[in-house]
Order: sequence, then structure tokens, then C-alpha cells
Amino acid sequence: MSQMTAPLSENKRKFYQVGSFAVGNRLVPLELLSFQSDADRPNALTSGHRACQGCGEALGARYVVDAALAAADGKLLAVNATGCLEVFSTPYPETSWQLPWLHSLFGNAPAVASGVAAALKARGDTTTRVLAQGGDGGTVDIGFGCLSGMFERNDDVLYVCYDNEAYMNTGVQRSGATPPAARTATTQAVGDQPGNVFGQGKDVPRIAMAHDIPYVATATIADLRDLEYKVTKAMGMRGARYLHVLVPCPLGWGTVSGETVQIARLATQCGLFPVYEAEYGVITASAKIRQRVSVEDYLKPQRRFAHLFKPRRQDVIDQLQAMADRNIARYDLLVGDDDGDPLPRTQAGQYAVPSGPTGETPEGSDTGAASAMASATGQPDLSKARPFEEAAHLDLGPGGTARAVPTGPPADPAVVAEPEGGGDAVDQGGAVVDAIEGNEQ
Repeated sequence: MSQMTAPLSENKRKFYQVGSFAVGNRLVPLELLSFQSDADRPNALTSGHRACQGCGEALGARYVVDAALAAADGKLLAVNATGCLEVFSTPYPETSWQLPWLHSLFGNAPAVASGVAAALKARGDTTTRVLAQGGDGGTVDIGFGCLSGMFERNDDVLYVCYDNEAYMNTGVQRSGATPPAARTATTQAVGDQPGNVFGQGKDVPRIAMAHDIPYVATATIADLRDLEYKVTKAMGMRGARYLHVLVPCPLGWGTVSGETVQIARLATQCGLFPVYEAEYGVITASAKIRQRVSVEDYLKPQRRFAHLFKPRRQDVIDQLQAMADRNIARYDLLVGDDDGDPLPRTQAGQYAVPSGPTGETPEGSDTGAASAMASATGQPDLSKARPFEEAAHLDLGPGGTARAVPTGPPADPAVVAEPEGGGDAVDQGGAVVDAIEGNEQ
């Protein structure tokens, strides 16, 4: 007979995230919690701004500036180039910024930030730090000369580029960071080579590395803890530092607004956007690909690449895949004995979403990034309306063999209750939790 125990509702509960890469689905120790995990946190970019739904830049900027403020003990000045971030955060006469903030012209944010740093030095202020930020247009194109000058002088500024791969604020025109084959207002999907041409543009992180500045890094909003870490590390250094952050734009990319983070993750897992760090021109670390997908997985959820699939342009897709493969080799993005081959692809017209008899997508089908990731990696698709009913969670059985754990009634996808005690039990969502102490046969 089992000993009677108190009802679950009377036991102290712990809450932790499920459906993530967290080891054992346990929260990190309290001392390692992110600043953003505090519900009462003060955000440097506060609510009320006018960013589009699902804006990757708003998310990235909030984490960057909050982390920089924390690292500088609140003594931070921000210089912002003209662009989406400036426009949606400061519609005259309002502002969403909760720190000293300067608006520069489109192309001179690095120069203005250098001037602010020089003024602070002249005043003998060694504690107030300077952060400059802009989009890819103001960084890769219009402000590129000023940025190179800032690097060459080694001015004490952290410059952050929020890269959404086009001039989104002015109508989605091509920039020097727009990927090949992408459709924009100025690179239409027409002719033998539709979209943006191959062989143009700039890889600014590598150019920054060529200046031998103290720190260069890339990051995405798919890994916000990594983004915070890199900002904090950069703020612990002096001299010119550069951080390049991929921030997908649902409006310009033609993606589902709720899948911005998934899109950014696909960019890293296919190899088109490598995540790495470098110090004084030497790469010191790179983020390994955890669940490799093909470039096609990344392209399909984006309408800016729709012309590559109707009709199918395998030659262009192969060129983009070759670019990703070169990145993987250059930055050593694979782990262990991975042979470098992408995950197997399904047949044309059946990728991620089953197609109709003529190749069209059935009405009501999910064509988003979550399905693409699930299809390519073999993981449950958690984008469904009823994730805990339609997708069985995987649990590792003896010898590491994957086994499906039966699911029960729908559970809250965000948290699972964990009672105090030891032992293992399976909850309705398939996560392993500690059982109540005292259950004995």
C-alpha cells in the first residue's frame, strides 16, 4: 500500500520552462538569472513605442541596452542613428528611452559617439560609457566610413548594428547587408537572376576584425542570454568594440510575426549567419550548430524568397547553400564527427508542409518557421494550436533511445508544476518532475 500524502495543491511548487534546450528542464541558479527574468525590471526601452508586431530590433535593442546599462552601473550614454529604431522609439515629442539618448544623422552615429567619448575624456569622466547603435543601412552603407574611422582611432565606444538586412524604415530597399536572391523594393524578383544579385554587399564583422580592434562579435535574438553575455563582455573592455546582431523583420522579410525568434534560429542553424567572437582580429569562439537544417528550411518561411520555389530555382538555392557551407567551414560551426552534410531534405513541394496535386500549399496549412524547424530536425512541432495534444514529447529511454511519452489533457506550455521531493514522475506534458516524497510500496 502506498503511504498517503498531502494533495498536490498543498505542496510547495517549483516552476520551470519546458520545450527548450534547458538541461533537465531546470532553471539556472538564482544568482545566474538574467536581468530580464525579473518581472519588476526597469527597461531602458520601455513600453509605448511603435515598433511593428514581432519586431526583432525592438527585442534586441532592449536586451542590448539593458545589459550595457547594468554593466556600466547605470552610467551610460546612447547615440542612435536614424532608422527604424529611432523612428519607432521617439515620435516627436515622445520617447521610450529611459537613459540619456542622442539622435544623430543617418550616417554619422559612430562619429557622434566618438565625439561624446572624447568630451567625457576631456572632462576627466572615466566612468560614463558610450553606446552607439544603428541599423544595417546606417552601419553597412551610409555610416561605413565613420565606423571605420572609429575603429581606426580605437575610440572607446561599443557600436551595435541591428541587422534586418534592408532599409526597412524607408520602404524595404536593398542595403549592403541584404542577402543574395532576396526580393526588396529595389531588387525585384524578375529576370534570370531574380532578387538581390550575388557577389555584392559587405561582411562588416570581418571588416571590423581587419581593424584589429579589441572585440568583435555576432549574435541573434534567438539566443538572448548569449546576446547579454557579449554586451557585458564588451562593456568590460576599453577601446572600439563592435557587435552585429541579426534581427529579423516580419514586415520586410514576409514572415509570421510570432516566429521572429524561430527565423533567427534557422539562420544560425543553416549556417548563413555564423555566431562567433573575435579579439584583436583573431576568432576566439564560435557557437556550434545544435540542430543543423538546410538553407531551404530558412528560406521557405520568408516571402522575400518565395520566387525561388514557384517555379523552383534549385540553382539559386544551391548557391545559397554553398554560402552557408563556406561559413560552416570558415567558423568551425560543426561539433564532433559531423561530416558537414545538411540534414536530409524531403522532395520538392513536400518540404515542411504537404502540398496539393499541383504544388500549391493547402489552405490553412502552417508555412511558418516552427514547422520548418520541426520538419528538418525531426522534433515535435510546438507551433500547433494544441501543442501538448498533437505533439508527443520525446524522452530518452535506456541507452539514449528516443521514446514517445504519452500525453494527457492539455497542459500550460509555459510552466509545469513540480512538487517538493525526490524520485521521477512524468507529468501530463511529458516533462520529468520530482515526485512527492513518502510514496512507498
